[in-house]
Amino acid sequence: MIDVVNTIVVVLNLIMFWIVGDIIEWSIKKIRVKQVYKHTPHLYYTGMIVLLVTSIYLCFGWYLEHHVWRTEYNLTTDKNIGQKELKVILFSDSHIGNSLDGERFEEQMKVIQTEEPDIVLIAGDYVDDDTRKEDMVRSCQALGELRTSYGGYYVSGNHDKGYFNNRDFSYSELTEELEKNEVIVLEDATVKINDSFYVIGRKDRSDRNRKNASEIKEGLDSDKYMIMLDHQPNDYEAEAESGVDLVLSGHTHGGQMFPINILGELTGANDSTYGYEKRKNTEFIVTSGISCWAIKFKTGTRSEYVVLNISEK
Repeated sequence: MIDVVNTIVVVLNLIMFWIVGDIIEWSIKKIRVKQVYKHTPHLYYTGMIVLLVTSIYLCFGWYLEHHVWRTEYNLTTDKNIGQKELKVILFSDSHIGNSLDGERFEEQMKVIQTEEPDIVLIAGDYVDDDTRKEDMVRSCQALGELRTSYGGYYVSGNHDKGYFNNRDFSYSELTEELEKNEVIVLEDATVKINDSFYVIGRKDRSDRNRKNASEIKEGLDSDKYMIMLDHQPNDYEAEAESGVDLVLSGHTHGGQMFPINILGELTGANDSTYGYEKRKNTEFIVTSGISCWAIKFKTGTRSEYVVLNISEK
């Protein structure tokens, strides 16, 4: 199925560049350079150029997908976070078994360890329908080997529970493996850390039973810094109204490919596709994800993990 999807992507990109190439060729002919064509061999130069450009474009997209970059944000707060600076690592959309199998995920966690994070936050779609149990277990063990001040925290995404029931483990086995490796699973739940800040984890938007943003925040000390994890960036207005300080999401893959990367917001499918935004007193960040789903190319963005340096003013 993945091969079919990627074949379609290749063909669609070829068609797109071919249309552009034909338009350029037609425009050149209209500018009266027909003499050039009369004295040159009859070769279909447009077709050759289109094939070359498409190949280069998709090779570049393959590279952007299969290599992971480091993206950094520096944030400040008026609240006391219990230390001068809090270093947070965020990643999402690992979709274990696609560009990152268990072994490559483990290698990426070693890179993240060099950041010496205080806390690691996983914003959903950790696994996929095609993830093998072997890779799931190995990746969870890699998370368990991370050394941080406050541990790791996970919220589910729309793929984590599976759509087709064709993999060799269940969602409960996933959460058990995460917890066995000291990763805290948050499903509409809140954890106070070091008596200084909260991590709030929302169930995915696909779960009809999830609490609203204000409900999940009830009873919390508003003088403390609040980080909310929500896989899909689709509830900005309510989350800003709730008064949390920071909302972290994934899901969009940064738009994955041009022009999809600009359509999500234009159609209202997402409040944001990628990057930083502030509404009222709440800051929002969407990551493009550390890996991919079925499409093996990223041309509108690139794979990443995010470093957040949160400091007191």
